[in-house]
Amino acid sequence: MTSVLFTLKSFVYRILNMFGFGQKSITDSLNIFIKTNTGSTVSVNLDRMWDIREVKQMVAPQLGLEPKEFKIIFAGKELKDTITLAECNLGQRSTLHAVKIKKKIETTKVGVIEEEDSGSKPLNETLQDTSFYDLEEDKKHEDNSEGKVHFYVYCPTCKSLKNGKLRVICEICKSGAFTVYEDPQNWDDVLKPKQILGYCENEFCESKKMSENEEFTFAEFFFKCCEHTSLGENDRTVPLHLIKTNLKDIPCLSCADVCNPVLVFPCKDRHVICIDCFKQYCTVRLSERQFWQHPEHGYTLSCPIGCADSFIEELHHFRLLSETQYAQYQKFATEEFVLRSGGVLCPQPGCGMGILIDEGCKKISCLHGCGYVFCRDCLQGYHIGECQTNDETTDSASCLYSVDPTKASSARWDEASKIAIRVLTKPCPKCRTPTERDGGCMHMVCSRAGCEYHWCWVCQGPWTRECMGNHWFG
Repeated sequence: MTSVLFTLKSFVYRILNMFGFGQKSITDSLNIFIKTNTGSTVSVNLDRMWDIREVKQMVAPQLGLEPKEFKIIFAGKELKDTITLAECNLGQRSTLHAVKIKKKIETTKVGVIEEEDSGSKPLNETLQDTSFYDLEEDKKHEDNSEGKVHFYVYCPTCKSLKNGKLRVICEICKSGAFTVYEDPQNWDDVLKPKQILGYCENEFCESKKMSENEEFTFAEFFFKCCEHTSLGENDRTVPLHLIKTNLKDIPCLSCADVCNPVLVFPCKDRHVICIDCFKQYCTVRLSERQFWQHPEHGYTLSCPIGCADSFIEELHHFRLLSETQYAQYQKFATEEFVLRSGGVLCPQPGCGMGILIDEGCKKISCLHGCGYVFCRDCLQGYHIGECQTNDETTDSASCLYSVDPTKASSARWDEASKIAIRVLTKPCPKCRTPTERDGGCMHMVCSRAGCEYHWCWVCQGPWTRECMGNHWFG
């Protein structure tokens, strides 16, 4: 009978809503998705100033439940009925999870006593940035609204540094209907897997099969951007954990100004640099090609003071550079990786293509670049026989890793006449006599007396029928 009455009540409620009766007025609208632990999702418009009790009353008929029969989960916590949506820092098209309550019921002589609501504030509202920055931070900052939840992220949608929100899902099924047993206390708890345990409310989660008591499931944390409309539960950004809110008012090591936010290097003294000076530091080091190819962390920088163990591990911090500068950073990083992997860079001016080669291979063709064919040992045009040395060439192998290949190439050919020789001529593969092609076909005959070697201008190897068929006339 109760079931029939409730179904009739829900039907009447929907009919009234169709004609605008019984609806609460909305002054500051939020379009929110309510997702159940069975997989269904409804879209509702809510007011930021409504509390969770009012939200339950609004969505209960659409879920086919009484307000007291389900709980709302968000950011790893069950929300108290007295918490407002504004306190949850929700953005447009955010997702709340509605889960049917499995209450423990105790029967007594006076009737039935239900377990009290154990809701709490969402995870990102219970954590101060101080817990991720310095656990002994002065308590005077705890009540300061500016000290709340200042995680910083690089948002690929906004393409800039933004404030971030901490979110949590089940490690196994990736459902957001997940509550944590304890709050993370440091960045390791968030960035490293299997640090915090929790309980997954998703009825289809594999953890239900893995554990009889359904309690041992690890949390997986991620971050979202605060400043654009949510793109769903897969909307994620990269946390820049070295960027902090400057609660301690520490001056920048470069300009000595007290700025906010700041970047704190992971050195022993945790030196602080403001964001503008950090960009300038990266720009200067990039222009001089003085980034360090770290064997574990990649192409990175250390603290400007030279502190040990101060390399930046999360390379997305360099996304603070402009798009052009970051593209150059990626180019240099790729070239350094090629060189340290035993490869070479094409020496042809304007190319610089990275080429990974087999051990023992001497003839190298820049197949995906300019097409230049050169000798691995001397980086000159490919030739037969031993490499010749002169006063103008240096042992490239001795400075391959310590000298910027681009700058070394430019310095080697500063004079315009030498550049012209490099661009307009190619050496005979046999005797290496500079030969200029002034038109005609690609079949070259060395003009040096006693050589008269027949070779291909394109391949810089012996002239063959394959050359004749493929590129006789270009």
